Amino acid sequence: MYTIFVTGTAGSGKSLLTSRLLQWYKDNQLFPISLNLDPGVTNLPYEADVDVREYIDINTLMDNYALGPNGSLIMASDMIATRLDEIQNEVFTLKPDYVIVDTPGQIELFAFRPSGPYFVSNFQSDNKATIFVFDSMLVSSPINYVSIALLAASVKLRLKTSQINILTKSDLIVEKLRDILEWSDSYHALEFALNDQKETEYSLLSKDLARSMSKGGFMQNLIAVSSITMSGMINLAASLSRILHQGESRY
Repeated sequence: MYTIFVTGTAGSGKSLLTSRLLQWYKDNQLFPISLNLDPGVTNLPYEADVDVREYIDINTLMDNYALGPNGSLIMASDMIATRLDEIQNEVFTLKPDYVIVDTPGQIELFAFRPSGPYFVSNFQSDNKATIFVFDSMLVSSPINYVSIALLAASVKLRLKTSQINILTKSDLIVEKLRDILEWSDSYHALEFALNDQKETEYSLLSKDLARSMSKGGFMQNLIAVSSITMSGMINLAASLSRILHQGESRY
């Protein structure tokens, strides 16, 4: 059993990507299941096979502890780790080839509070990988790109798993797609783009951050994916294969 954690900023397309990965593996004669770890989500583009909402109810927390929506989400996210054994047993019962884990929309609640890294570290699996989703609408400028890349590096440091960075909604930014992919492929291309920015102070800071991440090996190439057209899914599946089972094809 292999586990893939799908992370990224709110609205970046994590749940839709989860549904597409499920379909991809099913189409290739494998048995994937979905694990929804977002206790606050109301609608999902897939049917969750294992759902944290069956163990933790936001409305009950609000009523019992006199919490507002944000406070109840924080408490619910912290409680996820306490239900790890029950969730793990439910997953084992299904005997999947892959577990696609759709993480909470608010990345800070999962990656930067103790419960998320604890869950990732202690969830039993033959191997694990993390996908970090870059929302193409947020990284169309080089300064924004660096800020999201820094967040991706922070998530990798927190979760301590092999990570693949992907660019979603690539069909919506056709005119900028080549530039963004070049920034991810070459620090020099990114530095050149930052030199053209009018906000000199933030441009200099972005270059320093990008240089440090590049030297530390945290500036990874992006894989452009569209959950609408399914373009890029072959490249994503191949990258996951290299991490999860050393490149040996499972389909």
